Amino acid sequence: MKKIQMVDLKSQYEKIKDSVNVSIQEVLDTNTYINGPQVHQFQKSLEEYLDVKHVIPCANGTDALQIAMMGLDLKPGDEVITADFTFAATVEVIALLQLTPVLVDVDMFNMNISIEGIKKAITPKTKAIVPVHLFGRAANMEAIMAIAKEYNLYVIEDNAQAIGANCKFSDGTKKKAGTIGHVGATSFFPSKNLGCYGDGGAIFTNDDALAHKLRGIVNHGMYERYHHDVVGVNSRLDSIQAAVLNAKLPLLDEYSKARQDAARKYSIAFEGHKNIVAPSICSICDCHVFHQYTLRIIDADRNGLMQHLLDKGIPCAIYYPIPLHSQKAYSDSRYKEENFPITNQLVTEVLSLPMHTELDDEQIKFITDSVLEYLG
Repeated sequence: MKKIQMVDLKSQYEKIKDSVNVSIQEVLDTNTYINGPQVHQFQKSLEEYLDVKHVIPCANGTDALQIAMMGLDLKPGDEVITADFTFAATVEVIALLQLTPVLVDVDMFNMNISIEGIKKAITPKTKAIVPVHLFGRAANMEAIMAIAKEYNLYVIEDNAQAIGANCKFSDGTKKKAGTIGHVGATSFFPSKNLGCYGDGGAIFTNDDALAHKLRGIVNHGMYERYHHDVVGVNSRLDSIQAAVLNAKLPLLDEYSKARQDAARKYSIAFEGHKNIVAPSICSICDCHVFHQYTLRIIDADRNGLMQHLLDKGIPCAIYYPIPLHSQKAYSDSRYKEENFPITNQLVTEVLSLPMHTELDDEQIKFITDSVLEYLG
């Protein structure tokens, strides 16, 4: 059996190396390393794939979130609601811009931000909501947009983990995660579902005026060289990373299907086990692209299972072991433990198994057999 990886980028590269190498060579031949033709090609291809008017490439996913907030003219002290159970980048950029983060609990079923939690957290100072499409599952954007409309709030989608996922609305329509709010942000970190070979990110919007402002912010506030019209940053997707993404983007739906197929096999193996709550997978399964395949281990030793798997050469991880409200950098007297019952439970139960496009049946069986061996 091939060695199991948490994310097997090497095997993925072997299948696409010719197209990746050709794309990178074009950059080397033209010497257009910053904002070259490969970047513009990727921008247009991603706009078409997402069915969104504007894609603004940038240097990384954290910058994408920060720049999105800068473009909305949020002011110091404005309150921004986001989920307590996620990676720190989401709250990090809120704090960096001297906005006030308001952390709320998540939903036990999908681990995304609680709709009731959002409603309870709104105050006269609230200006924006940042839903995170966690682990690849789309948040309830229909409900979130309804709340935003009622209270005149911005919605900034953190889509770093769910590019390619669909959000389905009650009228039967579907839109890609990241394209529904006023602005969306994503990351192309190598381990992402659509990853480059370094850092990269992008911002999405259907708002022409906002897109214009964002394009200036990513480039030192310039629309014309040496004319700085807005306060900006230096955050540009380099051409070599765009070259890699150009080779991968046509395969994104294929990659999503491979992850969904692997997730389905995992969940079938764990079905009905008293100590395992596996992700639910519908027959279509297009609302979840499984950036992570995350179990909840209940009434059993989660940490013991993790060590058992590691001892057998099976990588696994806890995303995330410490809630944001408990992190030293973001602790605040406003936060009470009783306000985060779901998050506080999840951090003791979650365990993510290997998930990537190259998992094969032999590996999946070894992983699932090893989990069941420990839990009985």
